[in-house]
Amino acid sequence: MTDTPTTIVVGLGNPGPKYAANRHNVGFMVADALARRVGGRFAVARKARAEVCEARLGVGGPRVILVKPLTFMNLSGEAVGPLAQYFGVAPESVIAVHDELDIPFGQLRIKRGGGEGGHNGLRSLSKVLGTKDYARVRFGVGRPPGRQEAADYVLKDFAKAERPEVELNVELAADAVEAIIEKGFVMAQNQFNVRGVEPEAP
Repeated sequence: MTDTPTTIVVGLGNPGPKYAANRHNVGFMVADALARRVGGRFAVARKARAEVCEARLGVGGPRVILVKPLTFMNLSGEAVGPLAQYFGVAPESVIAVHDELDIPFGQLRIKRGGGEGGHNGLRSLSKVLGTKDYARVRFGVGRPPGRQEAADYVLKDFAKAERPEVELNVELAADAVEAIIEKGFVMAQNQFNVRGVEPEAP
């Protein structure tokens, strides 16, 4: 068995079929992709308001706790906090996967720490964890067209023409999560620099 610490991977999004294909729910999409890869299933946790899938990356590989909060986006941290405490996972072993307005559609970036950029899911997570020093896999959705409000834009489904690329980028984001866990943050940075990966915050 590996000595790698347990990692919590939280896909940020809103629960329920109404929101499933929204831009705001790419975190859930990536969590689902990771669960498929490990042959796991999500179940409602008894310790928190979340769906959880416990698994290992490969035979005897690092242990991961995949999390999809059932709290809705603005209270995501309330789902993750009890799980981090229960499983003994420190903030530096938490990876948040989320949509990012400030990154063009089709691009992916990873970073550790820094601000939340107005993302309420990240803000809640930072508040509950007591730090911003956790890894983020940022899935670019781009800025809304014209004068459309950002809040309305992220709660809309991806356009039909965008969906094939969304599927590819969901798998790429899952690759990035696995790289962070298995190779470490710096090596994951180097691997994904082709996609404009940001340097780790000091």
